[in-house]
Amino acid sequence: MFQKIDVSVVIPLLNEEESLPELCERIDQSLTSAKLIYELLLIDDGSTDSSWTIIEQLSSENPRIKGIRFRRNYGKAAALHIGFQAVQGKVVLTADADLQDRPEEFPEMVEYIQNQGLDLVSGWKKKRYDPVSKTLPTKLFNAATRKFSGIELHDFNCGLKAYRLEVVKSIEVYGEMHRYIPVIAKAHGFKKIGEKVVIHAERKYGEGKYFGAERFINGFLDLLSITFVSRFKKKPMHFFGALGTVAFLVGGFVTFWLTFEKFYLSNFGDPDQIRREVTDQPLFFIALTAIIIGVQFFLAGFLAELISLNSPKRNDYQIRQTVNISYETT
Repeated sequence: MFQKIDVSVVIPLLNEEESLPELCERIDQSLTSAKLIYELLLIDDGSTDSSWTIIEQLSSENPRIKGIRFRRNYGKAAALHIGFQAVQGKVVLTADADLQDRPEEFPEMVEYIQNQGLDLVSGWKKKRYDPVSKTLPTKLFNAATRKFSGIELHDFNCGLKAYRLEVVKSIEVYGEMHRYIPVIAKAHGFKKIGEKVVIHAERKYGEGKYFGAERFINGFLDLLSITFVSRFKKKPMHFFGALGTVAFLVGGFVTFWLTFEKFYLSNFGDPDQIRREVTDQPLFFIALTAIIIGVQFFLAGFLAELISLNSPKRNDYQIRQTVNISYETT
């Protein structure tokens, strides 16, 4: 008999053969004891060890366990996106596969979604077991993300999160944007975002896979990208036009002032100053450059508007509810 799924769990993984059996057992114990009907989606992001073989074995033993295997490594964002497309539960949970995210936190996070009417709950690892080379840049990025997004979360990149089904079906996670899913959700109108303090367990198996300066550089660039897209996706001229207007007006004003100054000195000023040509002043070339940059920003804005107008999703708006409305497709 078909049972309605209460909770879907999406776990992206890469070479986690050692942790998978314990992970699945703890997820089953946690959700079953809370009397929640669940499905578990394990997304193998191109593992080169025996992770997929273990997934097949676990699935044969427990039909609630499902697996998706990529042909190669695409990244965590791609794994989450594919998992979100496949889920069916009313609440969707995510966690990392290394057991540093404790499955025992799941029932309480589900309660946060169900009882507090939140769209998204993000975990906050107050005490972390990562090296300083990882924790310090993470704090800086979290502070920058709070400033840019206006979302008061302490740990945007925590893998332990809970969502209402509508949220994951409405957003698109791409590139390396998994770090900024709360920002993406807010841009789609899901503003009820909460936070829960969770325990960060020490790594039990294997080694960390997300270290290095490149990770933090890409993270900052992704933050700028998602901030720009969320604010100006459908109105790029508002961004480029504003910058172009400021640059053009500043350059134009300075050029006018230098020309007026030359005219004034030629008629009423000191003869020694008259000999100084407008083009001999560095400020003239700065003003000329500002005018050129202003025109270029305008052109960029017009081109972006033309591209936006021809986009098949230019009128893709998120409708939350309707009353006595029916749409006819042609």
